[in-house]
Amino acid sequence: MAEKLQHVLSVKQLMDVVLLQDLFETAWEFERDEVERKQRMRLSGRIMASMFYEPSTRTRFSFEAAMQRLGGGVLTAENAVDNSSSAKGESISDTARIIGGYADVIVMRHFQKGAVREAASNSPVPVINAGDGAGEHPTQALLDTYTIRKELHRLHGLRVAVVGDLKNGRTVHSLLPLLSLFPGLHVTLIAPPSLRLPQEICAELQERGVVLHETEEFSVTTLGEADVVYMTRVQQERFASVEEYEAVKSVYVLTEEIADQLKEEAIILHALPRLEELPAGVDRNLRAAYFKQAKNGLYVRMALLAYLLE
Repeated sequence: MAEKLQHVLSVKQLMDVVLLQDLFETAWEFERDEVERKQRMRLSGRIMASMFYEPSTRTRFSFEAAMQRLGGGVLTAENAVDNSSSAKGESISDTARIIGGYADVIVMRHFQKGAVREAASNSPVPVINAGDGAGEHPTQALLDTYTIRKELHRLHGLRVAVVGDLKNGRTVHSLLPLLSLFPGLHVTLIAPPSLRLPQEICAELQERGVVLHETEEFSVTTLGEADVVYMTRVQQERFASVEEYEAVKSVYVLTEEIADQLKEEAIILHALPRLEELPAGVDRNLRAAYFKQAKNGLYVRMALLAYLLE
């Protein structure tokens, strides 16, 4: 395994099979502990600061729950744009310097791509990227990969269909490179022309031997061979106008009928929150794994915090 990470800013830092194996084994240990009602106070006396400049439910709560389940404390600014000195014009660099004097680790989400990296370059403590604009979301990629391994019992030879906003979807930007660590990856990219996966990401994946197929067609034909169907929300906050958003927001909907025709052993994932693209009726389908996926975020983030701070 490579030298221990100081910060977790990009999925590229996590592209180490041994590191992933260690994190996943620790996450699985924490998951078993919860079932058996065991307490693990491994980070007693440590403090995590969560700085969220964009709204969050799953990421913020799972990180805060993870720290508390490990015996640590939490400082939180769930609307840091208004509830921190950012409202007074303080730079992200100064904010990181200051908070790093109070906490042992900073978890940060920001609406600007690259802002979390800037914070890390000035922070005296580890910084974890909890999503930076349309950039990356490395811990989501970790929990997605953990979920796939748990549900399918493998990470090699996968056929993955990713659907929706692939241009702005930082979850997809992080997940696909991480999955490319494992041989035999085939990816179907289903998006309207205006929301295609950026070409630089496509090129990187192909250099790593990933077989890509791009299409606008969303049907049982294009999804039928998929082991994983990864739905994404079309993100209104990334559009310049309401009209542009309205034109594509409901272009792909995974109906109950389509879900029923997927491979029996396939799984449906979604980073949530969902809108029209994933109706609540699909929740009854045995292939639906997105609520398990969200719960897995707790254990994976516990493992990551323990890795960085122990």
